[in-house]
Amino acid sequence: MTDDTLLRRVADDLEIRSVVARLAQYADGGDLDDYVELFTEDAFWNMPGAPRRGRDDIRAGGEARRASGEAGPGSNSRHMITTITVDVDGSDAAVADSYWLFYVDTAESPTLKVCGSYRDTFRRTPSGWKLARRDVSFG
Repeated sequence: MTDDTLLRRVADDLEIRSVVARLAQYADGGDLDDYVELFTEDAFWNMPGAPRRGRDDIRAGGEARRASGEAGPGSNSRHMITTITVDVDGSDAAVADSYWLFYVDTAESPTLKVCGSYRDTFRRTPSGWKLARRDVSFG
């Protein structure tokens, strides 16, 4: 592997990890426009019982979670992302696997409500790496 190839893979890995982190941060307290911008236009959010397809539908899910107080600003909830691996195929696709923890009542008595794993498929776009598919598993 050449130095340029290695440097590109490291840069891709770091950018993808940043997207995974920003998704969690924006879900908890960021602007939904910034949140959905991290997805491809045709992204698929594959969560059992609540699949979403495309940015508009993914945004609607975020709006619903915020309206219910489940997540978002003022909800005192936090998505924690851990144990991330990233595999870049050397071109314009990548897969990241991570564990997630969802805490509630973080201002008073943080309580783990649910945990699971993400299998994320990324696509390189002219504006950087975007999430094209997220498969959510519980447990």
